[in-house]
Amino acid sequence: MPEEILTLPEGLRGELKDPLGPIYTDTEGLLADAGEPIVAVGDIVTYHLLEAGHTPAVALVDERTKRESVDSEVKKAVVGDNGAPAFDERIAVANPAATLTAELLSALRAAVASDATTLLVVDGEEDLAALPAILAAPEAASVVYGQPGEGMVLVTADESARDRARSLLERMDGDLPAVLDAVRP
Repeated sequence: MPEEILTLPEGLRGELKDPLGPIYTDTEGLLADAGEPIVAVGDIVTYHLLEAGHTPAVALVDERTKRESVDSEVKKAVVGDNGAPAFDERIAVANPAATLTAELLSALRAAVASDATTLLVVDGEEDLAALPAILAAPEAASVVYGQPGEGMVLVTADESARDRARSLLERMDGDLPAVLDAVRP
């Protein structure tokens, strides 16, 4: 069982539905506004970036969308048949739903620090990973995640976004200092 550092309390779920940045339905428009590197959280977001010809520096996927398996076209484009064709590296991590594990956080930090493009394939759920990704990403980088039924949320990793992500993480159950230590470069 992976070491769970934070878990999402029921009372915070509603607040996490509010997007942390502008929502885009046009991938080209998002890419025009995004800073580099881009950290993508979610299979559909990653798929749209790849289809637009942009491989994110880091992508976190769980082969699911809206609690259902992604379709074969998305799966093949993102994770491939025998590996991740668009990414230099592929790392498997465990992260149960509504948690952040030490394994995911450590892999995220290493992937952000790497010069290689990295696909983190999550056994469990990657939904909460956008929050530590905002903390781990370099200044002015972009974190992109999906807003179900609406589009892609673009978050610029700046002090304001980091403060908001930290505030949400502080209200989760567990060891916030361990999360902060795990994602700092």
